[in-house]
Amino acid sequence: MPKLRLPALLFAIPALLGACAAPASAQSILRDAETEALLRDMAAPLVKATGLRPGDVDIVLVNDSSVNAFVAGGQAVYVNSGLIDEADTAAEVQGVVAHELGHVTGGHAVLNMGGKGATNISLLSLLLGAAAASAGGGEAAMGVIMAGQQAAMGKYLAYNRSQEASADAAGAQYLSKAGISGRGSIAFFEKLQNMEFRYGYRPKDGDEFYSSHPLTGDRIATLKDTYEKDAAWEKPDDAAIQKRFLRAKAKLFGFLAEPYQVLRKYPMTDNSVPARYARAYAFHRESKFAEARAETEALIATDPNDPYFLELDGQILLEAGKPAEALPMLRKANAISGNTPLIATLFGHALMATEDPANYKEAQEVLKTAAARDRENPFTWYQLGMIYAANGDMPRAYLASAEQQVLSGRMEEALRSAQAAEAGLAQGSPDWIRAQDIEMQARAELERDKKRR
Repeated sequence: MPKLRLPALLFAIPALLGACAAPASAQSILRDAETEALLRDMAAPLVKATGLRPGDVDIVLVNDSSVNAFVAGGQAVYVNSGLIDEADTAAEVQGVVAHELGHVTGGHAVLNMGGKGATNISLLSLLLGAAAASAGGGEAAMGVIMAGQQAAMGKYLAYNRSQEASADAAGAQYLSKAGISGRGSIAFFEKLQNMEFRYGYRPKDGDEFYSSHPLTGDRIATLKDTYEKDAAWEKPDDAAIQKRFLRAKAKLFGFLAEPYQVLRKYPMTDNSVPARYARAYAFHRESKFAEARAETEALIATDPNDPYFLELDGQILLEAGKPAEALPMLRKANAISGNTPLIATLFGHALMATEDPANYKEAQEVLKTAAARDRENPFTWYQLGMIYAANGDMPRAYLASAEQQVLSGRMEEALRSAQAAEAGLAQGSPDWIRAQDIEMQARAELERDKKRR
């Protein structure tokens, strides 16, 4: 799907992570430099506790309003935007991430029930549903029931319950090793329990057999007993992380909710940083330029060197057709953030949007750096292709287009672009080899598509 142009919170194409698993591919992925940095910092001590390296585990934000988080094989945890909205504290989200990391380390890969559809291991799939309905699991369960294979269904559900219990135990262990209190985990499970009551999803007597997760009350009792014995139980939450979480939560709400909902939750009488953040996005989405700038200018006044405030202000100016005015803000944001790829891409885009050839050399360098550090952002490749073309370097323009098209799943176009790039690049050069790689990847994908038809 196309990427929206609010850069502080970008919708990326479904195949953003290249080998993105099926459950996430049905959704769009939200990219935001500030939120990604926060999620990395929140998860880092937990990942370290698993024995994995923080840089090897991705925490991916999915544009889905349902309260959920899941894994789909590999070393990635997918967190829905609805879960961030429901959580009151960063510690609650950390409890969820710890649980999902238990699935990662447990090797709880996507199951396939007799070809009836994939099921991702989901934290809330059955807590908020009456049967096995975990992102395709309902389809799988229904297929088995219709086939009359009750024994197979029982084995599947028992296996999934076992995975959930294992992930709960592992998550508790990781929180303990990280020195993070389990209070947030318990608080979030209690939220889920309240939602069960609120929406009427209470299992009937004997129905636990058909739940792929242990019942919420049972999980709370088991986990609370474990957490209360842990040395970190009374440890205060990280105040700095919580402050950042409230900012990111407000930013996300301002970006996704209806503007009237934003103003109701964050009225004009609220002059806190999260409130101004949320309103700036709401006003910008409604093309209320003066109101949006008033909020960002107030934010910058509280901290003139905050790169994310500067980024948002530059974006609003850029979207208002004032790219030259946006450059000082975005150049400063890029420098302060250490050339964070998402901010660098926005800066490169603004440099090009000035349509001043004097800015093209800088734009090319900025975008090349961004692409080197984050190869899986299609918008970066799109912008880089444009600047190569503007500078008359068509082979590399074709190569950048091929990169963008592969990430977007447009394999026929990627194949043609890669071949055009190969024709103009020096044989054996790194770019020529990369074009060959893309050509082979595109051919393989097209061949697989033929076999699936």
